[in-house]
Amino acid sequence: MEGLKDVYDPEIPIDIVNLGLIYELRISEEGDVYIRVGVTTPYCPVTEDIAYTVEQVIKETVNAKSINVELDLDTRWTPLMMTDEGKETFKKRFGYDIVQMWKMQHGEEQ
Repeated sequence: MEGLKDVYDPEIPIDIVNLGLIYELRISEEGDVYIRVGVTTPYCPVTEDIAYTVEQVIKETVNAKSINVELDLDTRWTPLMMTDEGKETFKKRFGYDIVQMWKMQHGEEQ
């Protein structure tokens, strides 16, 4: 997970871990790695670049037998998925609380 903090979403300059875009990560005892990664928008023109970069980071940081990166374009990302660190980074960079704004526009649970 630490290595994946070097992979950034092109629209929101925060790493994919703190954006909450790592939906699933499994590493088998045999060394097979499966990771399901989302994007902030399914219309992102560089989704394949994100998948490629994730695979390269895993190759460089884990002695994996195999790597399967699944791009999840169906799960809708919201700012509610961000980690506390991601939320704080967003506030510092952009000067407002994206989660608070989201909740005001969409309600608490969406």
